[in-house]
This record gives sequence, C-alpha cells and structure tokens, in this order.
Amino acid sequence: MSPPEILNKRSKMQNSGLVLGPVLFVVIWMMNLDPANPEVTRMAAIAGFMAVMWVTEAIPMAATSLLPVILYPLMGIMAGKSAAAVYFNSTIFLFMGGFLIALAMEKWNLHKRIALLTVKTIGGGPARIVFGFMMASAFLSMWISNTATAVMMLPIALSIIMKMEETFSAEDTKSFTMPLLLGIAYSASMGGAATLVGTPPNLVLTRTFEQLFPTAPAISFGTWMLMALPLSCVMIIIIWFLLTQVFYRTPSHVKVDPSVIENEYKQLGPISSEEKKVLMVFAATALLWIFRKDLILGFTVLPGWGSLMPFPKMVDDGTVAITMAMFLFFLPTKTKGAESPTLLDSEVFSKLPWGIILLFGGGFALAKGFHVSGLSVFVGSKLHILEGASPVAMIATICTTLTFLTELTSNTATTQMILPILSSLAVAMKINPLMLLIPATLSASCAFMMPIATPPNAIVFSSGRIKMYEMVKAGILINFIGVAVITGIFLTLGTMAFAIYPAEIPQWAMLGAN
Repeated sequence: MSPPEILNKRSKMQNSGLVLGPVLFVVIWMMNLDPANPEVTRMAAIAGFMAVMWVTEAIPMAATSLLPVILYPLMGIMAGKSAAAVYFNSTIFLFMGGFLIALAMEKWNLHKRIALLTVKTIGGGPARIVFGFMMASAFLSMWISNTATAVMMLPIALSIIMKMEETFSAEDTKSFTMPLLLGIAYSASMGGAATLVGTPPNLVLTRTFEQLFPTAPAISFGTWMLMALPLSCVMIIIIWFLLTQVFYRTPSHVKVDPSVIENEYKQLGPISSEEKKVLMVFAATALLWIFRKDLILGFTVLPGWGSLMPFPKMVDDGTVAITMAMFLFFLPTKTKGAESPTLLDSEVFSKLPWGIILLFGGGFALAKGFHVSGLSVFVGSKLHILEGASPVAMIATICTTLTFLTELTSNTATTQMILPILSSLAVAMKINPLMLLIPATLSASCAFMMPIATPPNAIVFSSGRIKMYEMVKAGILINFIGVAVITGIFLTLGTMAFAIYPAEIPQWAMLGAN
C-alpha cells in the first residue's frame, strides 16, 4: 500500500496531530521558560508534544506513552533506566490482578449469571427492568472493565427489545429502548467510578498522587469507596429517573415479557463448580481490598486487617490483587472437557490489555517528569495569583472542564495530563491537593454526551438504535448534574473520608512540592 493510500485511511485530526505535535514541541523548546532551569522548558516541550499526540491519536496512544523512554534521556530529564522503571509499579499490578479476576469471571460466565440474576430479581415493569439492567451494569463495572460490561449487557438488552418490537409499535418500544440502552452505558461508567479498579482514571490518580507526594498517606480502596460508592448510587438513581420519567415515559400498555430474561437465565444451567470458586475468589478479593486499611466512618473507626500483618506498611492493594489472582492458577476445574485443568491458564496473559498498561506507564512517566524536572514547581509559581480563590468555585470549574473535555478525548490520557498541573495549582492555592485531584478524576468518568466519550457510550451507539442528537440531548443535562453531585458529595463525604480540611495544606503537600 502506498503512503498516500495509508494517509487517506487516517482522520484529519490524526494527520493534523502529526504536524502540530512536533511544531508545538519546537515552539515550547525555543521559549526558554526558566533560564535558571533549562530542564523545565525541555519537559514542557515533551508534555506539550505528548498531549497533542494523545488528544489527536496521531499514533496509537500506547505508542505515545513510550515517548518518555526515548525523550527523557535525550533531553536530560531522567536516565533511561530510571524512566523505564516508572512504567511498572504496584498500581499496575493492582490493575493486572483485578483484570485477571475479571477474565476468570468472563471465562466461566459468572458475570452473565450475576447480571441476569440481578435483572430477574428486580423484574417488574419497563422502568424497573431498566433499573435492573443499570444496577447489574454498575455492579459488574465496579470490578471488571466497563467496556466488557457494556459488551455483555447489550445483547441481553437487544433480545428483550426485539421481543417487544414483535408485539408493540416501533414508537412505543422506542420509549423503552432508549432508557434501557443509555442506562446500560451511563451506569457502566458510574459503576466504574465507585472503585479504584473500576476505571483507569482512578488508578492514574492513585499512582500520580503517590509519585508527586511520596510522604502522603496512600489512597486506599476502602476509603475511596466510602466516598465514591454513595456518589455512584446517587448518580445512577438520578440518571434512571431522568431517563425513565423525564426524557422517555413508556406507555402503560407496553409490558416487558419476563420470560425472555427467565429463558436467558435458564440457559446458563445450574451454577458450576468453577463459577463457585471464581465467586469465592472475587468476593474475598473485594472484602480484602475494602477492609485492608482503617475505615474512618465519622462516628467510629473500623480497624483494617493490614495492621495485623507482620509488616503492615509493605502490603498494599496490588499485593492483594496478585495474591488472589494467583489462586485462579491453582484451583482445579471439574467440568468434563474444560479447556484447562485450572480456572486460568497461560493463555489468559495474551488477553491482558497491554495497550492500557503502557498508557498507564506513560502517564506515570509524565507525572514523574513534571516532578524531577521542576516543571511542577514552575507551574505552581505561576499560579500564586489564584491563592485565596474559593475552593467550591474552583472544584466546580474543574469538574465542568474535565467532564466536557473527556467528551472528545480519552479520559485516561486526560487525567494523566491534567493531574500534575492540578497538583501544582493546589499547592499554589495552599490547599490540600486532593481537593482538586479527586473531583477531577471523578469527572473524567462523567462524560455522557458523545458516543466517543467512553467505550460504553460507543458500544450502545453501535447498536444503531440511538441517534447522535438523542444521546447529546440526554447527556448534556446529566453532565451538568454530575458536576453538581460530584462537587456536593466530595465537599461532604469526600472531605470526611480523606480527612481533608479545606483551609489547610498538609505538610506532605509542601514536602512534595519541593
């Protein structure tokens, strides 16, 4: 294939990125931002180059993530071996362990059983069926990727929709189809926000925070859920109400045939020995994550099991994830004709999302580069004019910006670019960095307008039953509601769970800034 033919298969945005990225790199490099510290300018040039390449996807995002390995040693930011070491850490192993458990759930159909059982249990009329699908999608996406959740839930939903279309008019059925499909997409995104392993931006936050503020208390799984789970529940209830009672109201004569769900569930047969074992591993992992560290509930403190270990400071959520995932390679299968003698075998490693893992690594390398080059301090010094600004107004502005920015860009790449800058902003404002980092991260999961905003949106849009303007009409209002809910819940539950005092900047933040 000739070069012109290859270029014709690329979008205009991708082609523009190939030009704009290098041009921006050269322009920033020539600006000499800090004559006393030339590494600041060189790091800013690298960050600008990577930002353009990520946003435009001029080359695969995983490939862009490898640029620090090349550019850091060449530009005098970090030695090659130091840059390479940033890419693998405990956060990556937390992701890998969680993903291995998720793959085991998919392999033995446990995820489908959980989804169908949830929908079958809630049952009832069209609005309750939608709620059942949303609850199942949200719960699954707390533990497995929201992409896999949407892929699994879509065919189940379409089977119900097609059955209804055989009985009722297309117009009547559409008032059920739209909230069902949009509900699956939106609840998958919100469910993922509820846990650290549910969506990539949450893991980006934990590692970036650890890199920029190494002396700060780590963000634990249980503490995150104390704030994020109620937030997700509130958002899911609001989204369900808007979709079923405001945007679309199913006519009273339209009934959902419960036999469709019943038949789907019966086809799974009795729960297998393998499903039971995976369920035990899954449940034990979730409990160990949640209760590893002390949980501050306001009126009391639940002591974590980690403090009972011989070396409590050496055990983290990544340790738990890999430990529990390892059981899946030891526990035997009993079903005749099973593909492997154990619940997971060597083939599972080819199914791990290595592109996402590299994307994580590139973000971690970017954050590290901000810190070691002095670019974080430089940015912070330019933001002192914001000192004294209202944290509420700042949080709402950041939430709005991130929500709408991620409508057009990867939420993972966006958080990787934005969090180091927000850390500098927080130090400049003399407030706890988590005041800005946590709302920004949550907002990256609240893009509901565009099909390209999140994989679940794209998956339900691919059904061909939703038009662009219909998703935008519903999504734009939910976007703004998400900003208000995140701001309100973070300033109440979030500040309590993370022991944040809005008017104070902790000592670890000042140490990290230096």
